[in-house]
Amino acid sequence: MRKKAINLIMPVIAVAVLLFAVWGPEKIALYQDRGVLNQISEKEVEEESEGYRYSMSSNEKLYLLSKCLNNQVLPESELSSLTRVDKEKVDYEELTGMYAFVINRQGPSGKELTEEEIFEVCNREIKTLQDRGILPGRVREVSGSAYSAVLYSAIDVLEPRNSLAVWKISLSTDIQNADKANRLIDAYIDADTGKIYEFYVRTEGTWDELNPDDMARAWSEYMGLSGMEACEAANPLSETTQYFEKYRFPAAGEGNTVMTLGFYEGINEFFLKIEK
Repeated sequence: MRKKAINLIMPVIAVAVLLFAVWGPEKIALYQDRGVLNQISEKEVEEESEGYRYSMSSNEKLYLLSKCLNNQVLPESELSSLTRVDKEKVDYEELTGMYAFVINRQGPSGKELTEEEIFEVCNREIKTLQDRGILPGRVREVSGSAYSAVLYSAIDVLEPRNSLAVWKISLSTDIQNADKANRLIDAYIDADTGKIYEFYVRTEGTWDELNPDDMARAWSEYMGLSGMEACEAANPLSETTQYFEKYRFPAAGEGNTVMTLGFYEGINEFFLKIEK
């Protein structure tokens, strides 16, 4: 009797298993879908296009910009203007190396300073540099009628989210016989903060009247940098003027950024520049 009952139950179990194998997974999936279908959920993702928003310290930003500037012609005085190249011809796809400094042809994303804003910000920061004793003498205001503004991107090619948007402000070469006295010639300006990384300016006075050590410390505080050290025994052949002082700022790893304060006698051009 027991064996007969087992024989009757086995086909029923086999049919049940077969039905579950056919319909079970679908029913389970439908049940699970009820928890997500027609429901709104949020998840934070990192957009590739927003990579430049990756947070870097002031020292790291300075180092990145210095490395990138070494891949293009730096702003310079008329003493070396014949070596200037046309930045409009730079092709990003043809660039080689680990760092690139290229024109941002897409323009501000909405988070950077616009071309309409950059001249006002530049004048504000020039005033700040003067108040802090970083920029000597009187400097005339910049404006769109006499200056050009180009937005650049400084990019770590191997780590693209390490990047920086920078405006370059230059006295327009379209103005014939322009009076350059007490004028800003070139400047690189952070497109987010408006801080001035580099500048070349025609000014009053002489190198002997300046105190580069105090200027360097004031600029370091202005930029929010740390670890400044004077570069001892700087190579006198590294500059085209005998009037300069160099300072070093540590970056991530073993890297350093060198900042130079200098003066071109004769044309009375004072400059602050960065290099790797």
